[in-house]
Amino acid sequence: MSEMGMQGFAARDNLAEGRIDARSPRILPADAPISENALIPIGHVREIAGSSSAIALDLARLEQCSDDTDPSIALSGKVGSQIKIRVGNSWLLASVRTQRQDTSVDGGIVALIDFLGEGEEERLTGRIYGFRRGVTRFPVPGALVYPATSSDLRQIYASDGRTNISVGTVFPTRDIRAGIYVDALLGKHFALLGSTGTGKSTAAALILHRICEMAPSGHIVMIDPHGEYGSAFKTTGQLLDVSNLQMPYWLMNFEEHCEVFITTTGQERQLDSDILAKCLLAARSKNRLAEQIGKITVDSPIPYLLSDLLIILQNEMGRLDKGTNSIPYMRLKAKIDEIRSDPRYQFMFSGMLVGDTMVEFISRIFRMPANGKPISIIDVSGVPSEITTTVVAVLSRLVFDYAIWAREEETRPVLLVCEEAHRYVPNERNSDGSSVGRILSRIAKEGRKYGISLGLITQRPSDLAEGVLSQCGTIISMRLNNDRDQAFVKAAMPEGARGFVDTIPALRNRECIISGEGVSIPMRVSFDELEVMKRPASNDPSFYELWSKSGGEERAVERTVQRWRAQSR
Repeated sequence: MSEMGMQGFAARDNLAEGRIDARSPRILPADAPISENALIPIGHVREIAGSSSAIALDLARLEQCSDDTDPSIALSGKVGSQIKIRVGNSWLLASVRTQRQDTSVDGGIVALIDFLGEGEEERLTGRIYGFRRGVTRFPVPGALVYPATSSDLRQIYASDGRTNISVGTVFPTRDIRAGIYVDALLGKHFALLGSTGTGKSTAAALILHRICEMAPSGHIVMIDPHGEYGSAFKTTGQLLDVSNLQMPYWLMNFEEHCEVFITTTGQERQLDSDILAKCLLAARSKNRLAEQIGKITVDSPIPYLLSDLLIILQNEMGRLDKGTNSIPYMRLKAKIDEIRSDPRYQFMFSGMLVGDTMVEFISRIFRMPANGKPISIIDVSGVPSEITTTVVAVLSRLVFDYAIWAREEETRPVLLVCEEAHRYVPNERNSDGSSVGRILSRIAKEGRKYGISLGLITQRPSDLAEGVLSQCGTIISMRLNNDRDQAFVKAAMPEGARGFVDTIPALRNRECIISGEGVSIPMRVSFDELEVMKRPASNDPSFYELWSKSGGEERAVERTVQRWRAQSR
């Protein structure tokens, strides 16, 4: 019989007699509600190397534990599970990252572990309390390894008193709630990652619903590129799309004007930009607000008339010498006329949007006051693809600029959530130099100073701009199927979460790994089931069911073509 097996029998004898050894884990009286497997070692420490160390596990003991009624003990020693090691009067908690067979060690298995934190032992009950991240004292080789029980995990994952939202159940337990600390989640940004079909949109809706329930007077702006979330927030949100967004074109700064009105590249683009800057400033200066303010810039959000801009362009062109090329002026005029007459752009370039509605627009978008609807869902699926990124850039920049200019007021934090974030903040390989990438990167780096929280949702984290994901203090990762995405997320997660990261490819739908500032320690979580009326419209269609039905196709095609031609839904 192995030495470890002999230790196991000794522990059983102690359990039967209710004895307590001060140097070994506390043995409770026989009638205490604790599993016998929790009191018997499953291995010992083999090597200590900072955050990552190696332990030897007894295969026979793991098989004994696998039948335990406590699900945490049943999984002890396996990849992704938690184990504990005594150091003095404290317990160290660690997660198992890898396993390999090794006949040279007693027990037959060598596993690498990552230390998560430590907690004190309550002398009367033997329970862990005061758990904290990090390690003060490391164990020495030979120290015994024990299963972490559900009771241990309940203490470890218990809230420390900070405001939190409950989003699911901690794996592998059945009843331990997974809480996320709201101030830490929002104060240092967060990212929700997951391949298509893993339940990412539903998870995002769940988190936002929990935040809205906790803070009905909050201020949340969500960019919805596919029109999925409107159905999920009918009662708790303001739904805005091309039919009612009414975003004034004059809110664009000069860079955003260039993205919309200028189509050339290289030297021609620079020439067009110089002309547009001069004429745009003149158009803004014609407003009475400009006279009241005094000195304004081309970026100042002062209303102006597109007709005034066209007249100024025409006048400037008329002053040219005969030898001067007038083509840049004609290009700009043609583009402005094209946009002004295109019905798809009326949500932004309508002649009705020339009034000074900046206060009303910001109040409506930022939910100030919230009036019981703290989130605004901005559906950009109906926005022409040519200016979608510009619209998102304007909305994002308004959040940032408002926060800067409101510093003398009582801080009103705003949460900006971007679905399909890799489209707006792409890495250098996919970047097109658009303004939206620059403003979102700036929010990621500086937003927390001004009370702006950024939530990024994407299925392709490796396509995000370098450094943006690393600015997210909390990472919520669902299953990722792409190796490059997995490696990218692994590099962004803290060292203590490496054991959890290795399980990302094996996560089930509606499961995730949460690590970072928003949780005490990394955890694997099964998300709660969300009520049907609160789910986004992101379910995949059933080809079999839909193709089994027939009838009405002709009228459906006719109605679709009518909407298509009218460019409306």
